[in-house]
Amino acid sequence: MTREQPNGGGTELGRFLRARRAGITPAEAGLTVGSGPRRTPGLRREELATLAGISIDYYTRLERGRETRPSPSVVDSLGRALHLDEDEHEYLRSLAALAARTAPEPPTAPSRTVRPGVKLLLESLRPNPAHVVSRTHDLLAANPGGLRLLAGIEEWPARQRNIARYVFLHPAARNLFHDWATQVRGCVARLRALAGTDPDAPDLTRLAGELLLRSPEFARLWERYDVKGHSHGRKTFHHPEVGDLTLGYQSMELEGTPGHRLVTYHAQPGSAEYDALVLLDLLGAQATPRGPSADQEEARSSSPRSSGQG
Repeated sequence: MTREQPNGGGTELGRFLRARRAGITPAEAGLTVGSGPRRTPGLRREELATLAGISIDYYTRLERGRETRPSPSVVDSLGRALHLDEDEHEYLRSLAALAARTAPEPPTAPSRTVRPGVKLLLESLRPNPAHVVSRTHDLLAANPGGLRLLAGIEEWPARQRNIARYVFLHPAARNLFHDWATQVRGCVARLRALAGTDPDAPDLTRLAGELLLRSPEFARLWERYDVKGHSHGRKTFHHPEVGDLTLGYQSMELEGTPGHRLVTYHAQPGSAEYDALVLLDLLGAQATPRGPSADQEEARSSSPRSSGQG
Protein backbone atom coordinates (compact mmCIF):
# COMPACT_ATOMS: atom_id res chain seq x y z
CA MET A 1 0.00 0.00 0.00
CA THR A 2 1.42 3.38 -1.01
CA ARG A 3 1.40 6.05 1.64
CA GLU A 4 -0.84 8.84 0.38
CA GLN A 5 -0.77 12.31 1.86
CA PRO A 6 -3.74 14.66 2.08
CA ASN A 7 -2.08 17.64 0.43
CA GLY A 8 -2.16 16.92 -3.27
CA GLY A 9 -2.02 13.11 -3.45
CA GLY A 10 1.00 11.03 -4.43
CA THR A 11 3.84 10.31 -2.04
CA GLU A 12 6.33 12.39 -0.11
CA LEU A 13 9.01 10.91 -2.37
CA GLY A 14 7.21 12.15 -5.49
CA ARG A 15 6.58 15.59 -4.03
CA PHE A 16 10.20 15.97 -2.97
CA LEU A 17 11.44 15.00 -6.45
CA ARG A 18 8.99 17.43 -8.03
CA ALA A 19 10.06 20.28 -5.73
CA ARG A 20 13.76 19.66 -6.32
CA ARG A 21 13.27 19.29 -10.09
CA ALA A 22 11.56 22.69 -10.16
CA GLY A 23 14.35 24.24 -8.10
CA ILE A 24 17.33 23.42 -10.34
CA THR A 25 17.96 25.06 -13.71
CA PRO A 26 19.24 23.18 -16.78
CA ALA A 27 22.51 25.11 -16.55
CA GLU A 28 22.98 24.11 -12.91
CA ALA A 29 22.34 20.50 -13.91
CA GLY A 30 24.96 20.72 -16.68
CA LEU A 31 22.56 20.86 -19.65
CA THR A 32 22.77 23.14 -22.64
CA VAL A 33 19.38 24.41 -23.78
CA GLY A 34 18.21 26.54 -26.64
CA SER A 35 17.39 30.22 -26.43
CA GLY A 36 13.63 29.74 -26.81
CA PRO A 37 11.16 30.19 -23.94
CA ARG A 38 10.63 27.35 -21.43
CA ARG A 39 7.32 26.73 -19.71
CA THR A 40 8.99 24.65 -17.00
CA PRO A 41 10.85 26.74 -14.36
CA GLY A 42 13.37 24.01 -13.63
CA LEU A 43 14.19 20.68 -15.25
CA ARG A 44 11.64 18.83 -17.35
CA ARG A 45 10.85 15.25 -16.35
CA GLU A 46 12.55 13.90 -19.44
CA GLU A 47 15.69 15.94 -18.74
CA LEU A 48 16.00 14.64 -15.19
CA ALA A 49 15.31 11.07 -16.33
CA THR A 50 18.07 11.34 -18.92
CA LEU A 51 20.53 12.77 -16.42
CA ALA A 52 19.71 9.96 -13.97
CA GLY A 53 19.91 7.25 -16.66
CA ILE A 54 16.34 5.98 -16.23
CA SER A 55 13.37 5.89 -18.59
CA ILE A 56 11.00 8.84 -18.75
CA ASP A 57 8.03 6.56 -18.07
CA TYR A 58 9.66 5.11 -14.94
CA TYR A 59 10.54 8.54 -13.60
CA THR A 60 7.02 9.85 -14.25
CA ARG A 61 5.52 6.92 -12.36
CA LEU A 62 7.98 7.52 -9.52
CA GLU A 63 7.09 11.20 -9.25
CA ARG A 64 3.34 10.50 -9.39
CA GLY A 65 3.51 7.82 -6.71
CA ARG A 66 2.69 4.90 -9.00
CA GLU A 67 6.16 3.41 -8.55
CA THR A 68 7.22 3.09 -4.92
CA ARG A 69 10.22 0.75 -4.91
CA PRO A 70 13.16 2.46 -6.62
CA SER A 71 16.45 0.66 -6.24
CA PRO A 72 19.26 2.28 -4.22
CA SER A 73 21.18 2.89 -7.45
CA VAL A 74 18.22 4.76 -8.97
CA VAL A 75 17.82 6.86 -5.81
CA ASP A 76 21.52 7.73 -5.80
CA SER A 77 21.45 8.58 -9.52
CA LEU A 78 18.54 10.95 -8.95
CA GLY A 79 20.36 12.53 -6.02
CA ARG A 80 23.43 13.18 -8.14
CA ALA A 81 21.40 14.50 -11.06
CA LEU A 82 19.61 16.93 -8.74
CA HIS A 83 22.91 18.00 -7.16
CA LEU A 84 21.61 17.21 -3.66
CA ASP A 85 23.94 17.83 -0.75
CA GLU A 86 24.66 15.11 1.82
CA ASP A 87 21.65 15.89 4.05
CA GLU A 88 19.25 16.14 1.12
CA HIS A 89 20.59 12.93 -0.41
CA GLU A 90 20.08 11.05 2.86
CA TYR A 91 16.58 12.51 3.07
CA LEU A 92 15.83 11.19 -0.43
CA ARG A 93 16.96 7.72 0.64
CA SER A 94 14.69 7.84 3.69
CA LEU A 95 11.71 8.86 1.53
CA ALA A 96 12.39 5.97 -0.84
CA ALA A 97 12.50 3.53 2.08
CA LEU A 98 9.27 5.00 3.46
CA ALA A 99 7.46 4.70 0.11
CA ALA A 100 8.40 1.02 -0.12
CA ARG A 101 6.73 0.08 3.16
CA THR A 102 3.71 -2.13 2.66
CA ALA A 103 1.84 -0.96 5.76
CA PRO A 104 2.17 2.03 8.05
CA GLU A 105 3.65 1.49 11.45
CA PRO A 106 1.42 2.63 14.32
CA PRO A 107 2.57 6.08 15.42
CA THR A 108 3.47 6.71 19.03
CA ALA A 109 3.72 10.03 20.79
CA PRO A 110 7.26 10.43 22.13
CA SER A 111 7.85 11.22 25.78
CA ARG A 112 8.34 14.84 26.78
CA THR A 113 10.08 13.91 30.04
CA VAL A 114 13.55 15.37 30.58
CA ARG A 115 15.86 13.30 32.78
CA PRO A 116 16.93 14.83 36.13
CA GLY A 117 20.58 14.67 35.09
CA VAL A 118 19.88 16.79 32.02
CA LYS A 119 18.09 19.36 34.18
CA LEU A 120 21.16 19.52 36.44
CA LEU A 121 23.27 20.06 33.34
CA LEU A 122 21.06 22.99 32.34
CA GLU A 123 21.63 24.58 35.75
CA SER A 124 25.38 24.01 35.56
CA LEU A 125 25.55 25.97 32.29
CA ARG A 126 24.28 29.20 33.86
CA PRO A 127 24.56 32.06 33.07
CA ASN A 128 24.78 30.70 29.53
CA PRO A 129 21.22 30.27 28.23
CA ALA A 130 20.33 26.66 27.50
CA HIS A 131 17.20 24.66 26.83
CA VAL A 132 16.08 21.21 25.78
CA VAL A 133 13.76 20.82 22.81
CA SER A 134 11.91 17.85 21.36
CA ARG A 135 12.23 16.62 17.79
CA THR A 136 9.40 19.02 16.86
CA HIS A 137 10.92 21.98 18.75
CA ASP A 138 8.76 21.71 21.89
CA LEU A 139 10.52 23.59 24.68
CA LEU A 140 10.77 20.85 27.31
CA ALA A 141 13.11 22.39 29.88
CA ALA A 142 15.28 25.49 30.23
CA ASN A 143 17.50 27.28 32.68
CA PRO A 144 16.44 30.87 33.57
CA GLY A 145 18.37 32.51 30.74
CA GLY A 146 17.34 29.84 28.23
CA LEU A 147 13.69 30.71 28.79
CA ARG A 148 14.16 34.45 29.11
CA LEU A 149 16.21 34.68 25.90
CA LEU A 150 13.04 33.88 23.92
CA ALA A 151 11.32 37.11 24.90
CA GLY A 152 7.66 36.59 25.75
CA ILE A 153 7.53 32.81 25.44
CA GLU A 154 7.17 32.51 29.22
CA GLU A 155 3.72 34.08 28.83
CA TRP A 156 2.52 30.89 27.13
CA PRO A 157 1.54 27.76 29.09
CA ALA A 158 4.36 25.20 29.23
CA ARG A 159 2.52 22.82 26.90
CA GLN A 160 2.24 25.52 24.24
CA ARG A 161 5.90 26.54 24.26
CA ASN A 162 7.39 25.44 20.96
CA ILE A 163 10.23 27.16 19.10
CA ALA A 164 8.60 26.81 15.67
CA ARG A 165 5.27 28.08 16.99
CA TYR A 166 7.12 30.93 18.66
CA VAL A 167 9.10 32.13 15.63
CA PHE A 168 6.07 32.07 13.34
CA LEU A 169 3.25 33.16 15.65
CA HIS A 170 4.57 35.11 18.64
CA PRO A 171 4.48 38.90 18.01
CA ALA A 172 7.90 39.39 19.67
CA ALA A 173 9.80 36.89 17.51
CA ARG A 174 10.28 38.98 14.36
CA ASN A 175 11.88 41.79 16.35
CA LEU A 176 13.94 39.46 18.54
CA PHE A 177 15.90 37.70 15.79
CA HIS A 178 18.15 39.86 13.65
CA ASP A 179 17.89 37.34 10.79
CA TRP A 180 14.35 36.06 11.30
CA ALA A 181 14.19 34.53 7.81
CA THR A 182 17.20 32.28 8.51
CA GLN A 183 15.76 31.26 11.87
CA VAL A 184 12.43 30.15 10.42
CA ARG A 185 14.07 28.28 7.53
CA GLY A 186 16.07 26.24 10.02
CA CYS A 187 12.95 25.37 12.03
CA VAL A 188 11.05 24.23 8.97
CA ALA A 189 14.01 22.25 7.64
CA ARG A 190 14.19 20.14 10.81
CA LEU A 191 10.44 19.51 10.74
CA ARG A 192 10.55 18.61 7.05
CA ALA A 193 13.37 16.15 7.71
CA LEU A 194 11.24 14.47 10.38
CA ALA A 195 8.30 14.31 7.94
CA GLY A 196 10.48 12.28 5.60
CA THR A 197 11.08 9.52 8.15
CA ASP A 198 7.94 9.68 10.32
CA PRO A 199 5.19 11.54 8.42
CA ASP A 200 2.37 10.13 10.58
CA ALA A 201 3.95 11.19 13.87
CA PRO A 202 1.15 12.73 15.95
CA ASP A 203 3.36 15.49 17.40
CA LEU A 204 4.44 16.51 13.89
CA THR A 205 1.01 16.38 12.25
CA ARG A 206 -0.54 18.52 15.00
CA LEU A 207 2.14 21.20 14.84
CA ALA A 208 2.47 21.29 11.04
CA GLY A 209 -1.31 21.36 10.65
CA GLU A 210 -1.60 24.31 13.01
CA LEU A 211 1.17 26.30 11.34
CA LEU A 212 -0.06 25.56 7.82
CA LEU A 213 -3.39 27.11 8.78
CA ARG A 214 -2.05 30.07 10.74
CA SER A 215 1.15 31.08 8.96
CA PRO A 216 1.46 31.72 5.20
CA GLU A 217 5.25 31.94 5.65
CA PHE A 218 5.34 28.45 7.13
CA ALA A 219 3.16 27.07 4.31
CA ARG A 220 5.49 28.57 1.70
CA LEU A 221 8.64 27.16 3.32
CA TRP A 222 7.01 23.77 3.95
CA GLU A 223 6.51 23.30 0.21
CA ARG A 224 10.18 24.01 -0.54
CA TYR A 225 11.30 20.71 1.01
CA ASP A 226 14.47 22.14 2.51
CA VAL A 227 15.84 19.57 4.97
CA LYS A 228 19.14 21.01 6.15
CA GLY A 229 19.20 22.68 9.55
CA HIS A 230 22.09 24.25 11.46
CA SER A 231 23.67 22.76 14.57
CA HIS A 232 26.06 25.58 15.44
CA GLY A 233 26.98 29.13 14.51
CA ARG A 234 26.18 32.62 15.71
CA LYS A 235 22.92 34.49 16.19
CA THR A 236 22.19 38.14 16.81
CA PHE A 237 19.30 39.10 19.09
CA HIS A 238 17.57 42.44 19.65
CA HIS A 239 16.40 41.62 23.15
CA PRO A 240 13.89 44.00 24.78
CA GLU A 241 15.47 43.64 28.25
CA VAL A 242 19.24 43.36 27.69
CA GLY A 243 19.69 45.00 24.29
CA ASP A 244 21.55 43.78 21.22
CA LEU A 245 23.85 40.78 21.58
CA THR A 246 25.52 38.30 19.27
CA LEU A 247 25.96 34.83 20.74
CA GLY A 248 27.52 31.59 19.65
CA TYR A 249 25.25 28.57 19.81
CA GLN A 250 25.62 24.80 19.74
CA SER A 251 22.88 22.20 19.30
CA MET A 252 23.50 18.55 20.18
CA GLU A 253 21.31 15.47 20.25
CA LEU A 254 20.84 13.79 23.62
CA GLU A 255 21.44 10.07 23.24
CA GLY A 256 18.87 7.74 24.76
CA THR A 257 16.00 10.18 24.18
CA PRO A 258 13.28 10.33 21.50
CA GLY A 259 15.06 13.02 19.50
CA HIS A 260 15.61 15.56 22.29
CA ARG A 261 18.31 18.18 21.66
CA LEU A 262 20.26 20.41 24.01
CA VAL A 263 20.71 23.94 22.66
CA THR A 264 23.20 26.24 24.39
CA TYR A 265 24.25 29.84 23.79
CA HIS A 266 27.57 31.27 24.88
CA ALA A 267 29.66 34.45 25.03
CA GLN A 268 33.25 35.18 25.98
CA PRO A 269 33.55 35.90 29.74
CA GLY A 270 34.31 39.58 30.34
CA SER A 271 32.57 40.69 27.14
CA ALA A 272 29.50 42.94 26.98
CA GLU A 273 27.50 39.96 25.70
CA TYR A 274 28.51 37.87 28.71
CA ASP A 275 27.43 40.66 31.07
CA ALA A 276 24.09 40.73 29.24
CA LEU A 277 23.75 36.97 29.78
CA VAL A 278 24.39 37.40 33.50
CA LEU A 279 21.61 39.98 33.65
CA LEU A 280 19.31 37.80 31.56
CA ASP A 281 19.93 34.87 33.90
CA LEU A 282 19.16 37.07 36.92
CA LEU A 283 15.93 38.35 35.39
CA GLY A 284 14.86 34.82 34.53
CA ALA A 285 15.64 33.52 38.02
CA GLN A 286 13.64 36.34 39.62
CA ALA A 287 10.59 35.76 37.43
CA THR A 288 7.68 33.89 39.00
CA PRO A 289 7.02 30.59 37.21
CA ARG A 290 3.70 30.60 35.33
CA GLY A 291 1.84 27.33 35.46
CA PRO A 292 3.18 23.77 35.66
CA SER A 293 6.27 22.59 33.82
CA ALA A 294 6.11 20.42 30.71
CA ASP A 295 7.01 17.35 32.81
CA GLN A 296 4.27 18.11 35.32
CA GLU A 297 1.72 18.62 32.57
CA GLU A 298 2.68 15.31 30.94
CA ALA A 299 2.42 13.48 34.26
CA ARG A 300 -0.95 15.08 34.95
CA SER A 301 -2.34 14.20 31.50
CA SER A 302 -1.24 10.56 31.85
CA SER A 303 -2.47 10.07 35.44
CA PRO A 304 -5.55 7.84 36.07
CA ARG A 305 -7.54 10.78 37.46
CA SER A 306 -6.91 13.00 34.40
CA SER A 307 -7.85 10.18 32.06
CA GLY A 308 -11.13 9.51 33.84
CA GLN A 309 -9.97 6.26 35.46
CA GLY A 310 -9.90 5.31 39.13
